Amino acid sequence: MALHSSAFCRFTGSASSYPNKSSNFTLSYSTIKPPSFVSLPRLNFKVKAFSGDGVLETKESPLVVCFGEMLIDFVPTTSGLSLAEAPAFKKAAGGAPANVAVGIARLGGSSAFIGKVGEDEFGYMLADILKENNVNSDGMRFDPGARTALAFVTLRSDGEREFMFYRNPSADMLLQEAELDFDLIRKAKIFHYGSISLITEPCKSAHIAAAKAAKDAGVVLSYDPNLRLPLWPSAERAREGILSIWETADIIKVSEEEISFLTKGEDPYNDEVVRKLFHPNLKLLLVTEGPDGCRYYTKDFSGRVKGLKVDAVDTTGAGDAFVAGTLSQLAANLSLLEKEDQLRDALRFANACGALTVMERGAIPALPNREAVLSAIYKSVS
Repeated sequence: MALHSSAFCRFTGSASSYPNKSSNFTLSYSTIKPPSFVSLPRLNFKVKAFSGDGVLETKESPLVVCFGEMLIDFVPTTSGLSLAEAPAFKKAAGGAPANVAVGIARLGGSSAFIGKVGEDEFGYMLADILKENNVNSDGMRFDPGARTALAFVTLRSDGEREFMFYRNPSADMLLQEAELDFDLIRKAKIFHYGSISLITEPCKSAHIAAAKAAKDAGVVLSYDPNLRLPLWPSAERAREGILSIWETADIIKVSEEEISFLTKGEDPYNDEVVRKLFHPNLKLLLVTEGPDGCRYYTKDFSGRVKGLKVDAVDTTGAGDAFVAGTLSQLAANLSLLEKEDQLRDALRFANACGALTVMERGAIPALPNREAVLSAIYKSVS
């Protein structure tokens, strides 16, 4: 059974931090009503209900499986300085696919992560973070011979970032096809991934095998290239690698910068340019524009949804929070892809997820819960 609400809800009791677990909890509702344009997504928590014949039933939320890297971000405590000038760094869990998995779980959805970390203190820490956030980690593997990846992030005064990676090789690059949990992949409603896992073997082959298994099982494929040029041998190899799996995806999210890169410098604000990236089997192409919101393109309609204006502290993870907000709703109701008004509501929700994330340092620590997102949307129009 699915719970529906026309007001914000909060949990009290022993399961307040883990709403998908079957522990006892109660729901209480505030008196604040969301704006009329907000189509509240289903609260897809795992709940117990009695069928008509009195048999106890359990319904799982639709599962989103995220594949790829999980690492440690070291974010400077002071913005506007180079890595050498930064006086100190804040340690934060990161890695785009893992960020999306945690983001979905924070929003009340069901998610799993598949990837590899080192058999080291950082790897154990990351595994614990997934468990603490109620992300299924059955597909997580530990490598005894390689370290967990690290990324040092430079924050400009406007919150934008530059990265320096330590992964030569790191454990995430060494995931093998034989280590994949194919049963978990086939259970997914949506299978989400990036392009970093395509850079080197054996992870590249594992990525391709996982995506094929998902596609063959009728799972919707979601792709966020998440361009990180310093990790690729060259810009041309990056472009080729990202586009090599482009036409297998059902949903693609790109940034303005990635459009310019993939089209070799063409105008990312020109709809004709964007449409060049729309392949025949694509269901939804999303273009994120930072604080300005996003654009959406389907076969039948397109448009723009404005973002929320906030003071950015650190933009790390904002795009992943946007993806989490989008996929958490599509997993519950794929018909949003065919209903423009409802899709726009979902993207308002996703934009708010991204906006709230830039207000704190680090990716996973800053990812919002559903109540915070709905509250931010309400305040933006009240």
